[in-house]
Amino acid sequence: MPDRRHGPVRSARGQATPLWAVVIVLAALLLVPTGLLIRATVERAEARAAADAAALAGALAGEQEARAVAAANGGRVVAYAERHDLVEVTVVVGDRQATARAERSLRLAPHERDGTRRRGR
Repeated sequence: MPDRRHGPVRSARGQATPLWAVVIVLAALLLVPTGLLIRATVERAEARAAADAAALAGALAGEQEARAVAAANGGRVVAYAERHDLVEVTVVVGDRQATARAERSLRLAPHERDGTRRRGR
């Protein structure tokens, strides 16, 4: 008579396959939002850099140069304003927008004001 204390004999073969399938699906589901977050972070940084560069260019050379610098950095100027010596530029890169300001001024170091030079330079 067969020994029934341990029940029918089953093979463990193939049981890891569904587990790996679940792991792969979960990993894929986590990669999509992570990729979107990384993309948004990079675009935000690129927009800030383009806005900073465009504001500096605008303070030194005017609106056309600000637009050219923004375009060279992959952005598009959507707002440009000059008030006295202050320039404010808003740039869009991808889906991100950033605003930067630059001041057009010349401040001399103390040794440059009195016409003397530092030694060793």
